Amino acid sequence: MQNDALKALTRQVHEDLEKIAYASGPWVSSVLTHHGEPVLDVAVIGGGQGGLATSFALRRIGVHNVRVFERAKHGKAGPWVTFARMITLRTPKHVTGPDLGIPSLTPRSWFEARYGEAAWASLDKIDRRDWQAYLDWYSETLALPVQHDRELVDVVWQDGLLHLTFRSQDGETSKVWARRIVLATGIEGSGSWHVPEFIRESVPAHLYAHTHQEIDFEALRGKRVGVLGGGASAFDNAATALEAGAQSVAVCIRRKTLPRINPYRWMENAGFLGHFPSLPDLTRWRFMRRIFDLNQPPPQDTFWRCSRHDGFSFHGDTPWLDARCDGETVIVKTPRGEKTFDFLIIGTGFVIDFSKRPETASFASNIALWGDRFTAPAGEESAVLDSYPYLSPQSQFLPRDAAHPDAAMLGAIYNFTFAATPSMGLSGASISGMRYGVDRLARAIACDLFVQDGEKHLESLLSYDTEELVSLGRQGEEQA
Repeated sequence: MQNDALKALTRQVHEDLEKIAYASGPWVSSVLTHHGEPVLDVAVIGGGQGGLATSFALRRIGVHNVRVFERAKHGKAGPWVTFARMITLRTPKHVTGPDLGIPSLTPRSWFEARYGEAAWASLDKIDRRDWQAYLDWYSETLALPVQHDRELVDVVWQDGLLHLTFRSQDGETSKVWARRIVLATGIEGSGSWHVPEFIRESVPAHLYAHTHQEIDFEALRGKRVGVLGGGASAFDNAATALEAGAQSVAVCIRRKTLPRINPYRWMENAGFLGHFPSLPDLTRWRFMRRIFDLNQPPPQDTFWRCSRHDGFSFHGDTPWLDARCDGETVIVKTPRGEKTFDFLIIGTGFVIDFSKRPETASFASNIALWGDRFTAPAGEESAVLDSYPYLSPQSQFLPRDAAHPDAAMLGAIYNFTFAATPSMGLSGASISGMRYGVDRLARAIACDLFVQDGEKHLESLLSYDTEELVSLGRQGEEQA
């Protein structure tokens, strides 16, 4: 329930949008299928922060025939109240994104309306649950067209349109036509979460979990827990296990030590955020190779959250090489000897593999990757970067084979996931990049639609006959 200040802020948002509503009315030519079925101009897949902001940005520039499809139930989109185990966001509180430059829509305005200005002044970072509440308020305030419990499971190209099949959690299917789709499916939206093969083959499923999975942390009380990976999520899960009463938690990484430099803080400048996609391939490659090599360290407060517990230990230069089980105990082989655990938490991130996603599996083989379009200089190779999609300057997929039947369809699909990073820089899966990435994406889609319908718009002008000059006499004189 909203307090009076939040209700007043909601009214302020509506007033602000009214004041800047110029040229935001609908202008896209309506389209029907050959059978007279309605066609969306844009279907946005994913109702998290990137999908919501994209829907709003399109509306701001007159693209109104848009719908957002989210596979989760209401309030459960994204990681914030599902598998995220951090206490706060990792992003500094002053970073803006979904607001698209409207002060009354910023996280700060929402937070101050809910908790007061003094609370904002004393705040370090925004609580992840507050971020979800902000996104829910944002969507409700803007009346964004979100349909929940809709997972995209198939895409077919037919008569120059995208025919989309959705499935609900109870198994029911529904179909929608669209001219364009935006994949705003987050950090996992272009592949799958990665678990090393030797763990999947040697350890029973009840003795390990990836960081994105549901974990019964209470069941880890008194247990010895091994965590593989040194990213923020690995440390978040380690801290959660310790706080739940785990006897010990050992975090193991293959690097000799944790990275200390966060390249994301460097990237938060208007030059990089606004213009990175315009750089030559070699320069973009070198940027991303450096950024991926640096990786992100866990936030300082996250590391302290772990290290305050006596049962916490950190092991650099300790990759896991193999695993076996002795009853309910897992023995992990490392270069520094064997380690014994009662449960494993896998924080090894994800792999880019479009064949593993239901929405892209049917055309994954024709998606051009960086490894298809770019050859790195000797000594600068990266198998990881090779696996990412090589996108158009407008964030569309490009075909490996231009003669393939799927080639035309790929130009109607915009990738706004983490996988867009090597091509587009920070974008939809990052709050830091949203202010520039969302605007660039929305304008690219609007441009594409306008150019495609250029002749229709010309016909509209040629038939335009609304008179503005209605009298040729002097002011006050009656016309005969």
